[in-house]
Amino acid sequence: MASRSLNRVLLIGNLTRDPEMRYTNSGTPVVTFGMATNKSWKDSEGETKELAEFHNLVAWNKMAEICQQLLAKGMKVYIDGSLSTRSWEAEDGSTKYKTEIRVNDMILLDSKGKQGTGTDGVESEGKTEEVKETKEEIVEDAPVEDQDPLEEDLPF
Repeated sequence: MASRSLNRVLLIGNLTRDPEMRYTNSGTPVVTFGMATNKSWKDSEGETKELAEFHNLVAWNKMAEICQQLLAKGMKVYIDGSLSTRSWEAEDGSTKYKTEIRVNDMILLDSKGKQGTGTDGVESEGKTEEVKETKEEIVEDAPVEDQDPLEEDLPF
């Protein structure tokens, strides 16, 4: 009997940098960006403590294009994804590893999109409806699960 496993990451946080779009040698779009999540608690003396965790995120294909179009540094976003670790040989001969969260789904939690147009139904400079329609069309076309290109095809 095969054992069951689960690789799922759910995050709500703020973007620490703008998405950076690149393309693999075969032309597949890939975008990378960062996110911070925060945690606070009270210690034994009743003093509030805070801790920030920083995450590297990567999105492929149509999801990469969506993230590039809609996301910007500082925005609050919900991410549903999975952990992915890749390795490569550095110039000095050592093996380097990077663990990233591969974005499967993304939901904007801010009331404004990247260009400052509202996405909550309130008109902003007359462009809200146009942006909302474009976003919905993009999301409808986005595949649920994309195949990652071969690692040697990565641009970074």
